[in-house]
Amino acid sequence: MGMAHEMADEMADEKADGTSKDIPDWSVEIAQSIMVKVKEKDAETFDHCVRVSRMARLLAEAACLPESECRVIEYAGLFHDIGKVGVPDDILMKPSKLTDSEYEVMKSHPLLSCEILKPISSVEFFAKTLPGVRHHHERYDGRGYPEGLMGEKIPIASRVILVVDTFDAMTWSRPYRKGLPAAVAYKELKEFAGRQFDPRMVDVFLQFHSRWNIGQHAQFSEIGETILAGLKPGALIRPSEVAS
Repeated sequence: MGMAHEMADEMADEKADGTSKDIPDWSVEIAQSIMVKVKEKDAETFDHCVRVSRMARLLAEAACLPESECRVIEYAGLFHDIGKVGVPDDILMKPSKLTDSEYEVMKSHPLLSCEILKPISSVEFFAKTLPGVRHHHERYDGRGYPEGLMGEKIPIASRVILVVDTFDAMTWSRPYRKGLPAAVAYKELKEFAGRQFDPRMVDVFLQFHSRWNIGQHAQFSEIGETILAGLKPGALIRPSEVAS
């Protein structure tokens, strides 16, 4: 963990929200161990979290959100689905449609994600990621979960994550189904803007997504590189692999 200690020391004097934020090395190491467990449980979920984190950061920047908020959104995206390690494999890996009871179990994963993050929630930066993680399945029309929040009452991090999370889920191929072309996913996002999605975030995403080279130019911040040190995702987005 030499790199983790070195990077955490460099981060100790970093400014965010106008005040000094100390992100201790122990919290970085716990975050790293969490992501290792996610990768061991389900490499596809791990890779999905990586892609969502990268796209969430880019969307937040394109929406002209403050740097401090972009950083929180980046990490909320990284952690958003870690609760799936607590979902039984027969539900998590099921290729067919979930039953109503199975879906209720799957819907528990945002709250499970927050439970997993409890050991580092005493660190202010990581605590700020929790609302984005908890509410990333809320819908703009109030029909989402876990609390049925509506419109701008949904944390901005959650509204950003939902757009890129849904796009990635639609376009990324799984063993049991081929991903949709990007053009089809764009159409779905546009159709459900104002109902499922924040319409402004959809507009920004549709304007900028085609310009992003996710595999090469979307870099994690230093602490993110530390969390993922030594981990090599099995698949990252490359433009040639995303159907257009």
